[in-house]
Amino acid sequence: MFFKKLLIIPLVLISSGAYCQEKWSLQRCVQYAMDNNISIKQSTLQGDLSTITYKQSKLSQIPTANFSNSDGYRFGKSQNPSTGVLENQNYFTIGFNLQTSVEIFNWFAKKNTILANEWSVQAARAGTEKLKDDIALLVANSYLQVLLAREQQKIADIQVKQSITQLGLVRKQVDAGALPELNAVELEAQLANDSANLISATGNVAQSKFVLQQNMNMDPANEFEIEEPPVDKIPIEPIGALQPPDVYALALANLPQQRMNDFNMKAAQKNSLVAKAALNPTISAFGGLSTNYGYFRTPNYEQVLKGYAPSGLVVSDGSGGFLDVQRPLFTNGGKKGYITSDPLGTQFSNNFGQSVGISISVPIFNGWQGKANYERSKINIRTLEYQKVLDNQTLKQNIYQAYNAAMVALEKFTSSKKAVESAQQSYDFATKRYNVGMLGTLELVTNQNNLFRAKLQYVSNQFDYVFKMKVLEFYKGQGIKL
Repeated sequence: MFFKKLLIIPLVLISSGAYCQEKWSLQRCVQYAMDNNISIKQSTLQGDLSTITYKQSKLSQIPTANFSNSDGYRFGKSQNPSTGVLENQNYFTIGFNLQTSVEIFNWFAKKNTILANEWSVQAARAGTEKLKDDIALLVANSYLQVLLAREQQKIADIQVKQSITQLGLVRKQVDAGALPELNAVELEAQLANDSANLISATGNVAQSKFVLQQNMNMDPANEFEIEEPPVDKIPIEPIGALQPPDVYALALANLPQQRMNDFNMKAAQKNSLVAKAALNPTISAFGGLSTNYGYFRTPNYEQVLKGYAPSGLVVSDGSGGFLDVQRPLFTNGGKKGYITSDPLGTQFSNNFGQSVGISISVPIFNGWQGKANYERSKINIRTLEYQKVLDNQTLKQNIYQAYNAAMVALEKFTSSKKAVESAQQSYDFATKRYNVGMLGTLELVTNQNNLFRAKLQYVSNQFDYVFKMKVLEFYKGQGIKL
């Protein structure tokens, strides 16, 4: 009964992964990550903001034009917008105003601003490309880890099948009395250990797939299975074509990090010229059109003379005396009608005004703000220069480290291949000796475990070598290919 249960375990584990709805290639996984990664989306939005800033700076060369309209109701003593006379009158007002201005000369500040923003757009795009490259490398590593887990699962499955076959043969011999029960017990223990290894390997496959889906920003509840190209069929460039000096030269020309540094440097240089231009006078031209309309309606009465009163003025009477000057006094009689403002068209025509001029703005003292901005811009340039040197140094170190890691991985891969061949020969000899009764079960199991570990180490070293080589290829700026 125990034997049958052990036999069912690997079959269930294998069948659980036998069906899948679709196969995902590395290119498809990388593209999915590009389309769904939040950091890439955020970086793309920052690039869009830089593009908007660039477009706005280009349009800033066009003269500005602004139209304004003011409507209102006035009461009490105020200036009549139609006549300019101060009156105690209530009326409605309408005013139109069109203003335009353009900078004639500003020491190329706008031109350099446009160039700086253009380089900033290129830097933002290069930053997004760098982020995509990092995601692609991360996804490729996770993809290879799934392939490695699959290979380890296959090795563990073969190990279980071998143990099942051996246990079946030994059980027949034990039942026939040709071998002691101890032999069967030892093989049953080995089969239990191999089944546990298979369970662990199967769990590692699922776990590595979850990691890959996480790096792709994919819902782990989705049905997901990857293509499984044979690891020995994955194209790898010869190590001779990946010498560090050659790879470094290609990296400087192709990697987005280095291009981003160059673009940021050029943008900073142009921004420094903009800050310097702010220290000089700016010449601008301006112009405007305006007109006004005021509406009022005042009753008009007949004037009835009701007498005279002193005016406060005097005149000579010709004999040395003076006479008071009388002023007439009137009162409102019957209403004759209304006094109204001029028509709209007439007022617009009469009040139509134009203005043109040139203005010069000379910075004299503004709390050292302009000078400070210029000095900061120069420091920013030096900071970016140091950052560029530092990034190039880090890149060079990474390339040499990647080359050394690839060489070590190649040596380990070659060594583990020989170890598998030796372990296989040892196991084959041990099996022959066991079959003729010249070797105990424990010794056979030991040889079998040695072969199992050698195969696991071999595939682990093989995938490690492939990944190390892919990292070295990646530094050439040509992406990741499997």
